[in-house]
Amino acid sequence: MSARDTAAGQDAPARIPVMIPWLGEEEAKAAGDAVLSGWVAQGPRVAEFERAFADRVGAEHGIAVSSCTTALHLALIALDLGPGDEVVVPSLSFIATANAVRYVGAQPVFADVEEATGNLTPATVDAVRTPRTKAVLAVHQGGVPADVHALRAACADWGLPLVEDAACGIGATVGGKSVGQGALIAAWSFHPRKVITTGEGGMVTTDDAQWAERLRRLREHGMNVSAAQRHASSTPIAESYLEVGYNYRMTDIQAAVGLVQLSKLDEIVARRRKLAARYTRLLAGIAGLRPVRDPAHGEGNFQSYWVLLTEEFPIGRDELLAVLAEAGVSARRGIMASHLEPAYAGHGAAPLPVTERISRDSLILPLFHTMTQDQQDRVVTVLREQAAG
Repeated sequence: MSARDTAAGQDAPARIPVMIPWLGEEEAKAAGDAVLSGWVAQGPRVAEFERAFADRVGAEHGIAVSSCTTALHLALIALDLGPGDEVVVPSLSFIATANAVRYVGAQPVFADVEEATGNLTPATVDAVRTPRTKAVLAVHQGGVPADVHALRAACADWGLPLVEDAACGIGATVGGKSVGQGALIAAWSFHPRKVITTGEGGMVTTDDAQWAERLRRLREHGMNVSAAQRHASSTPIAESYLEVGYNYRMTDIQAAVGLVQLSKLDEIVARRRKLAARYTRLLAGIAGLRPVRDPAHGEGNFQSYWVLLTEEFPIGRDELLAVLAEAGVSARRGIMASHLEPAYAGHGAAPLPVTERISRDSLILPLFHTMTQDQQDRVVTVLREQAAG
């Protein structure tokens, strides 16, 4: 039975989006209060958000920035990476992960991932590591935590720093502790597709005070005294520009929203995990579908709920996406394989069979805080019908 057949003879129900940020009156009031305060640029609310976020993930320092991409860029600058250096990254990630390596003039070296989590492992990193490797950049893909204990131990043995791309990771745990706790340096995202959002925005977290001080300068054109510090001073301060920096600042309006969102994090993650568990129960009897699950070493936040199609499923991923769209379900292709994008044409890569399989055969199903059981049932009904042929 096709999606058109199931909808025939009745009014089409409202389209189910793949994601809706959970925003409401509290966030609107917080943003409005920031506007009315007269301080809308980077200021006291950003500083408060930095402290609260760092506390939440168990880091000593938080540095708020304009996006996770800029957070990754600054993290790699902190490591003094540059031309001639190689950084091992997963190809199975949003292209910003690899691009950030290029921003500092280094070369991304694509590693494969394990199929169960979509994440790097010590073995996949070791397979592409060379004498020119100067760092490893691991991703907590789709909110599934990477086994950072194993990766940190391996990187320590190799004498390499480990950077964590935790864009999707807030609220996920490894060994009962927050993703990012104990990280050398980690980058986070507050894009609307993420578990909590500030519209756009990101954060760097680290336990290194000297790095934190430098990154705060770099996000503000390399100034040795911030705008907030100059404003608070009773006497004029002539700032100096200690090195070439960037305009990677977050606004107080964004931070005000972020503080409210952060206060809701536990509730948001609990709801997402509940919805994910229900999806998994409903999909259990459908042959040819392999849902994402928690790894043995931690718990995910289900920033994305993705399923992998096996050879048993009667149609391909792209055809299934088209059927879902016809039925009013806004699913998405799975995680991209960056090495296959035009931007990396001619950029050599080792064979990446697992990456290419996941990217080709996976899709992301709708999952958002206000999703109803009826909406989930509609999604699962289409999948069940297509599995039946």
